[in-house]
Amino acid sequence: MADVPVQQAAGSTLPLVITRKKGDDSEDGNYNPFEHRKVEHPTSDLETFVHLLKGSLGSGILAMPMAFSHAGLWFGLVATFAVGTLCTYCVHILVKCAHILCRRRKIPMMGFADVAEQAFLDGPPSLNRWSRFIRFMVNTFLVIDLLGCCCIYLVFVATNVEQVVRVYMETELSIRVWIMIVTAPLLLMCLVRNLKFLTPFSMIANILMFVGIVITFIYMFTDLPAPVERPGIVAVPEWPLFFGTVIFALEGIGVVMSLENDMKNPTHFIGCPSVLNLGMGLVIALYTLVGFFGFLKYGPETQASITLNLPLEDKLAQSVKLMIAIAIFFTFTLQFYVPVTILWKGLEHKIRPEKQNISEYGLRIFLVLLCGGIAVALPNLGPFISLIGAVCLSTLGMIVPATIELAVYHEDPGYGRFKWRLWKNTGLILFGVVGFVAGTYVSIIEFHAEFSGGH
Repeated sequence: MADVPVQQAAGSTLPLVITRKKGDDSEDGNYNPFEHRKVEHPTSDLETFVHLLKGSLGSGILAMPMAFSHAGLWFGLVATFAVGTLCTYCVHILVKCAHILCRRRKIPMMGFADVAEQAFLDGPPSLNRWSRFIRFMVNTFLVIDLLGCCCIYLVFVATNVEQVVRVYMETELSIRVWIMIVTAPLLLMCLVRNLKFLTPFSMIANILMFVGIVITFIYMFTDLPAPVERPGIVAVPEWPLFFGTVIFALEGIGVVMSLENDMKNPTHFIGCPSVLNLGMGLVIALYTLVGFFGFLKYGPETQASITLNLPLEDKLAQSVKLMIAIAIFFTFTLQFYVPVTILWKGLEHKIRPEKQNISEYGLRIFLVLLCGGIAVALPNLGPFISLIGAVCLSTLGMIVPATIELAVYHEDPGYGRFKWRLWKNTGLILFGVVGFVAGTYVSIIEFHAEFSGGH
């Protein structure tokens, strides 16, 4: 503020940009940010489409039948399409605002936190002072979301391995013990700092996940009961668990800006048709398919991961559990890479150069132990998934994009006739807040019931 460069005023990593002044708010029609991007290996539309699928199709797909059990067969079908469409629309908002800000401020590309910070600096004067805070908040929720996913992965792997081993072992080990066993080798694997060395594990994970899900589909479509045997809609108090789980499963907003920034043709990412619409359309269809038929098959017996419903004594089913467990185990290291990078960038400049190596390794070991400790404390997969979806992804996926659009469109081009953008974004923010509060409350009640023995 007061003609002080943003980098000094807000602790930003953006180029030096003076804050917006009245009368200087139009985009530069001659500046094309896409021509100024210097990407070493730009991705084609097809490659971006594949990366989008990979970023959105995770372990969440296995939790979709459980989500439907908290909604009902037909309500879940409609609501999944509705929530998926809403999540996709919010991504459109974020990317469109990023393009406007890039042209307005002559910046070639921005990350998620950059867009949020610059939007607040471009918005009403009352928001300017909060620009550094919104950047910090976006990065914080991204870290919590990704570390929360890592905790969920630990519980998922331990639960599936425990089911298989229980068939062959006379002495049963607690799920918490299995989480500690799974965490031990990850302490070494997560010390690898170069993403290139993790690529083979990613390939193995993708193959195992694909084969495991195909075999799960075979089990799921065998001897399906009639739809009338399942409730079409369940009691309203259960809905927050459904919405939290679906948002967790579908929301890939954390990877969106990095994918768009690496594209050869960034204008193809949004629009109609576009990479985003086609990718998210396929993801929503797959998730709805798994949720609908998984709940139709197992009904009230549906567990937090569809793999836990597969028959214990069947050798093929045991191999599926182990394949998907190994795939998720390897995915942990890739998921772990992003929050470590965000945190280390914030800490690196505060540590003396000779101590940076040991400090980074210490941070990695601490975060793995933290994930293991949280997973041991909260080993119930269902409420955990819903909690992460409600807390982080309601914020990042709905509240923040809607707030960004309100700030970017504040003066130019305005909120439109009857201020429709204001009402629309207010509705999105309210929906996100209700999802945040209700999802968090219901998840905490579930955890409390478990600890008090009433679950």
